[in-house]
Amino acid sequence: MTLSFAAPAQARTVQDYVALGDSYAAGIGGGAYVMEDCVRSGNAYSELADNLKSVRDVTNVACGGKTTQQVVSEQLALLDKKTDLVTITAGGNNLDFGTLAALCGTALENPTAAPACFAAIAAARAEIASGVLYKDLDEMIDAVREAAPKADIVLTGYPYLFDPIPLDTTNPTSVFIHQANLLVSELNATIEAAALANGAEYVDVTDEFAGHGAFAPDPWINLDLANLGSFENLHPNAKGYEAYFAALYSESVYN
Repeated sequence: MTLSFAAPAQARTVQDYVALGDSYAAGIGGGAYVMEDCVRSGNAYSELADNLKSVRDVTNVACGGKTTQQVVSEQLALLDKKTDLVTITAGGNNLDFGTLAALCGTALENPTAAPACFAAIAAARAEIASGVLYKDLDEMIDAVREAAPKADIVLTGYPYLFDPIPLDTTNPTSVFIHQANLLVSELNATIEAAALANGAEYVDVTDEFAGHGAFAPDPWINLDLANLGSFENLHPNAKGYEAYFAALYSESVYN
């Protein structure tokens, strides 16, 4: 995948762009890391946008492991009336995604760990169904708008970690992939609903990642079964962040 986009003739200029969110916004999994207070990647989608002539000033303050509440309490300091674009990838950590990923990663190698994985997925789905995540997203968008009243606010969804396969209830891996993708679908639907209800934009990335899940011949999601403790596991690689950038660009977020 290459970045070969031609800017429209009437392209706007983004003067002050701030990227907020969790590890997916920070670029974890993409390599080329800058080790500061948070690990951020030079291949994060916001950094790729910095290569555009239509984008002047980019600041990525996203950080791995952050919830929507932590985005509000820790990442809004640079927002002001001059900020004209804010992108956010957040919500997964409200569902304790880190623990879920660890449990389910183990289950892929050890089927006896599957019940704990499925229980974690069920708990995350219950959190979504309760309406708590929607409320958290709603409050985050309100806080961002208060801090940057003139900015376009764009929330992204998350990719499917695994390409969908036919459900085989006798195969724990098939059941896991089905449950994991269902969780992502429900998470994305909640993010989209909160964004649209609050005058923000939502950008879906699942189409861009289609055919490039963790087990695909050309995966854009990292999964090292020999090193299940890797912080890069179940995060996009550099190609995956190009896919994020492509989805945002195609929706005219940067132009």
